Formats: sequence, C-alpha cells, structure tokens
Amino acid sequence: MSPGLGPDFSAPGWLGWGRRVSLATRHGKEKVIARPFRKGLGAELVLASGFDTDSLGSFSGERPRLSDAETTCRLKAEAGMAETGLDLGLASEGSFGPHPALPFLPLAMEWMAWVDRAQGLVITEQLVGCRTNFDHCTASPGADLDPWLDRIGFPTHAVIVQPHRARAKPCLSKGLGAVAELREAIEQASRASSDGLALLETDMRAHQNPTRMASIRVLAFKLVRRIASPCPTCGAPGWGRVDVLLGLPCDWCGTATDLVRSERFGCVSCSASEERPRADGLTKADPQFCPLCNP
Repeated sequence: MSPGLGPDFSAPGWLGWGRRVSLATRHGKEKVIARPFRKGLGAELVLASGFDTDSLGSFSGERPRLSDAETTCRLKAEAGMAETGLDLGLASEGSFGPHPALPFLPLAMEWMAWVDRAQGLVITEQLVGCRTNFDHCTASPGADLDPWLDRIGFPTHAVIVQPHRARAKPCLSKGLGAVAELREAIEQASRASSDGLALLETDMRAHQNPTRMASIRVLAFKLVRRIASPCPTCGAPGWGRVDVLLGLPCDWCGTATDLVRSERFGCVSCSASEERPRADGLTKADPQFCPLCNP
C-alpha cells in the first residue's frame, strides 16, 4: 500500500516481530499464550495484571457481563493497553451455557482478540464447542458428591459454592480444591439458603480449570495463524472466517435446513470476502434435520 493511503502492511514489524503486546489477565493465561505469539509472531507479552478483568464481568455472577463475549474480549484488550501504554493488546474471554439445540449438553465458546492501534486493526478468533467440564448441581450437607466431583475432574478443577436460594447477599466461596474446605463451604451456603441447599458450580476461571486452559492454548495458536494470514486483496493480516451461511440441503428432498451450508471468509481491513465450502466437506444434510422429511 502506498504511503499516505493507509497502513503499510509490508513494513517490518507490522505483524508483531519485535513488538510488545499487553495481555490483560489475572488468571495465568500467559502460561499458554506467550509461546504461540512469541514463536509465531515474534511478539513478547507484557502482563497488564493490575487491571481487574472481573470488572467486565465474572463467571460467578458477582459482576454481570454487560456486553457479549466478543465485545468484552476487545474491551479487555484495550483496557490492558491503557494500563501498559502499549499500542498492541491481547485478551481472551469465555462463554459457557447449555447448548441451544441440546440443552442437556454444555456449550463452551472461547474468544481471543488482537488489537493493533498502530495499524487500526482488531482481529478476533473463536473456538466453538471446545471441550469443557462446565456443570453445576445442588447439594445438602453430607450429600454424596463423588460422582459429580469425578465427572468435573475435582480436585484439579476447582469448584464454586454459594447458597441455592440466598436470603440476603449470597456468601460465595471460589477456587475450592480440597474436600474439607468444600464441605465447610456447603455447610455455610446451606445455612444461608432458604431451601437449605448449596449450589455447586465448576470454577471456570482459567487458572482453576486446566480443561479451559488447554482450550485457550489451542485458540492462541489458531489466532496466530489467522493474524499471519494476509488478505489476498489488500495484504492486511487477519484473513479468515467471518460468517457462516445456513441452508445445507436435505439429502432426500433438497430442502434447505438450518445447518451450515458454507463459510464466508473476509478481511478485517477492506471489504474483500469469499464464500467457501464447509471445512468438513459435508454437502448434504441428514434428513433428520429437514423440516419436510422430519417435521
């Protein structure tokens, strides 16, 4: 790109080589993020550990998240940049809940954002349906919790305990990784609950959840590959999937279903985009998903 017309993506260091990037986290995510960005982009992380990331929302519900996960991720990266004074920022954010199609199964989504103020770029990547131990249950003091605790990977994966139905502001115990402290927390929460039950949840903070930390590592590599993918039109970094198109035809009658038909790849800097087939090569939908064959 010619000088004066916009960012020079051919200039040395535009990706990250030799640049310092702030990482907004208080939960040890640098342990799995630093290496992919150093090896893949030559960027060195600077922790913005003084910024309270929970101010943008917490998994335990103490502070509700006011924006969606993708927006929160970008805001977190920008807050880290403000603290460190750097023009390059990085952050991740997770979202966990019941699967929209199969409510009895959990759905995990991870977002990661790279904000480059010098080049005017925001590049985000996501990991959908990644492995998760997200779960919850209710319990009374003395209840047999072994099956549930085994399922979520306790004690390497910590637990959060609070009253199931709090009479007042709920008492909350986080990061529980020992049986004795877990039992004590259940006793306290049960006494503070109008129904005498405690609510137990998996602690989804990265430093308390190795399964989630592993997903963040996978996403870090995925984002590095995306940042290193130039737009075929303008050369800007960050070429990748920006949308999905629904309507995969039924294998029996050809009727459009609600399944993904194709993917749209695009640029974060210019308007270039292209439609691509599904990555798994699937071209027809099973009739069970058809509104006509399986009404």
